[in-house]
Amino acid sequence: MPVTAEQATWFADAFDKLVGNVDQAILGKQHVIRLVLTAMLSDGHVLLEDAPGTGKTVLAKAIANTIDGTTARIQFTPDMLPSDVTGGSVYDQKKRLF
Repeated sequence: MPVTAEQATWFADAFDKLVGNVDQAILGKQHVIRLVLTAMLSDGHVLLEDAPGTGKTVLAKAIANTIDGTTARIQFTPDMLPSDVTGGSVYDQKKRLF
C-alpha cells in the first residue's frame, strides 16, 4: 500500500513527538529510544542489555507511559531458562490435555 507524502510527514512528526517525550525521562539515549520505538512499531522484540544503572527500566517505563501501555520487568539470573519466562505446558494424564 503506497504511502502519501502527507502520511509520511504525519508519521515522522508523531514519531519525533514520541521520541521527544521519552527523551525527557532518559537523557542522552535518543538513538536507543529510536531503535526501541522502531522495533515496537514493527511488531518486533527488544532485549535491553547494558551495565547496571544505565536506565533500561526507566526507558521501558517511559515508553509504556508515553503510549499508555504497561511494562513488566524480569531480573535474569545465570540459571534462568526460557520456560521460566514463557511458561510451560504440563500434560494432565487424566484429562489427556496439556
